[in-house]
Amino acid sequence: MAGRSLENLVKRYGGIGSKPQAAKGPMPGPKHGPGHGPGHGPATGKPQDAKRTMMRILSYVAIYWKRMVGALLCMLLSTAASLAGSYILRPIVNAIADGSTSAADRVAYLLMMAGVLACVYLTGVLGTYFQHRLMIVVSQSSIEKIRNDLFNKLQSLPVRFFDNESNGEIMSRFTNDVDNIGTMLDSSITSLVSGAITLVMTLALMLYTNIWLTLITVVFIPIFAKGGALIMKRSRKYYAAQQAALGAVNGYIEENVSGQKVVKVFCHEDVCEEEFGKLNDDLRGKQMMAQFFGGIMGPIMGNTSQISYSLTAGIGGALCALGRFDVGGLAVFVNYSRQFSRPINELSQQMSTIFSALAGAERVFRIMDLDPEAPDAPDAKAPEKLEGHVVLDDVTFGYVPGKTILKHISLYAKPGQKIAFVGSTGAGKTTITNLLNRFYDIDSGTITIDGVDIHDLKRDVLRRNIAMVLQDTHLFSGTIMENIRYGRLDATDEEVIAAAKTASAHSFIKRLSDGYDTVIEGDGANLSQGQRQLLNIARAALSKAPILVLDEATSSVDTRTERLIEKGMDRLMEDRTTFVIAHRLSTVRNANAIMVLENGEIIERGDHDDLLAMKGRYYELYTGMKELT
Repeated sequence: MAGRSLENLVKRYGGIGSKPQAAKGPMPGPKHGPGHGPGHGPATGKPQDAKRTMMRILSYVAIYWKRMVGALLCMLLSTAASLAGSYILRPIVNAIADGSTSAADRVAYLLMMAGVLACVYLTGVLGTYFQHRLMIVVSQSSIEKIRNDLFNKLQSLPVRFFDNESNGEIMSRFTNDVDNIGTMLDSSITSLVSGAITLVMTLALMLYTNIWLTLITVVFIPIFAKGGALIMKRSRKYYAAQQAALGAVNGYIEENVSGQKVVKVFCHEDVCEEEFGKLNDDLRGKQMMAQFFGGIMGPIMGNTSQISYSLTAGIGGALCALGRFDVGGLAVFVNYSRQFSRPINELSQQMSTIFSALAGAERVFRIMDLDPEAPDAPDAKAPEKLEGHVVLDDVTFGYVPGKTILKHISLYAKPGQKIAFVGSTGAGKTTITNLLNRFYDIDSGTITIDGVDIHDLKRDVLRRNIAMVLQDTHLFSGTIMENIRYGRLDATDEEVIAAAKTASAHSFIKRLSDGYDTVIEGDGANLSQGQRQLLNIARAALSKAPILVLDEATSSVDTRTERLIEKGMDRLMEDRTTFVIAHRLSTVRNANAIMVLENGEIIERGDHDDLLAMKGRYYELYTGMKELT
């Protein structure tokens, strides 16, 4: 069985980081509607603006400018000590070469200068120690802020974003990409600043020692710059492609690990291995090119500096032979020549880290620059309590322009009423509840609660008044008590237990080894599907929201568990406005009104008996299958 092509795999799993896009603007809609998989753009992998990205990274560092100033002073002290120690060699060498003094005098002089050198180098060691301590604090604090900003941004993005992106690709931003930025701040930034200080101070001392030998070294600077620029240009492209390919691999792994049971049920292990092999091979190729261009700069710069060093030593030796230069000065200058090229070599060796960081930073900042959910209107209302009178009036909506999902939907629901939606898959049932929560905004028409347009309500107020129990349960790491309390964080233990009793969950919780303190593992892997759903219902009960949405809440459990869940839901629905989406028609027989949807339109409405008497689509479904597929 053949797997998907590499192009399709990268397109699907590469995420927004693989395709440069405008920093601002409307976010694209899901390819197949919400919950039906990500729709990703093609991978291009070329960074847009390395300079702007670097400046943006440095803006995080600048927040801690006081520590940066301290680190800079320590760098200056360390560099000055290193250069001063080298210059002290000049009189030492000249004293040794001077045969006019006695051996005892030379030894005494050497001992004295050794003490001076020890003090100078100890000062340099202390400067280096405090410089690294300060820079570690700055770099890790900056990374903490970047992660916080990225996480906070995710909380503000609309549901549309998460419908389009794989979890693995998003997680790659927090791990690989942010870690690469941290590595650069830990080492590369320090090397860059320290190297620049060393270059300037070394060049000044070289000019002071011998201007003619300095010119030889200066001649090679354009060669270093040109060679480095050419390699950097190629490296940036490959490192960006590497990060995008890494995100695709992470996305594929995350999806297949979470769906491993499905893979095994359909015997798709070989196909998954083949597809992963394609993505992994693509990553390997891009990593090889990135590492090659990132690693080749060091040797090239090192060999070029050796040519400069050899010329300096040869010409300097000739000047000494002609009496135009002293031996101590030549020893010092040769040492400075090495020190001058060392920062360039060190920086060239840091290029791979810098390029990985810039590529990762572009992917991180691309998320940060996405538009958040539209802000609440300045005069948005925040009523203390909503009753739950819900009206949809001529609502039309489509996830993407030109493709309408819901067409002229009108209905109303009063507190205590149960409104059911039935229809074929893709008819628009879940879409209605997404609009009710303002996960998406309607194209035309109005939705009101208690006579107030939902666009005139604050989002947090709207969503606090709507509790949802979905088919796909999600539990967080923590105890059962903490998971139920997620419905209302200020709830007491007694209120949590009361909510569990309402949901018919109390009895099974008490049978667990640690009761309400039982720790949930792996999204509830140590619980059955029915038990997880009962906890979801308890969470909704605790919220005390006047509006309840049940989206196929019993479709994946057995009949006995379904009855237990229905008992909990019946208690939960008392005095609440309830919207039920169900495949099993037996679960909606007692609904006050049943809406039959097809192709985004309500084609029938009424209670169970009325719809059966009409002998229309609902009658066909009920008498034919009694369950939608």
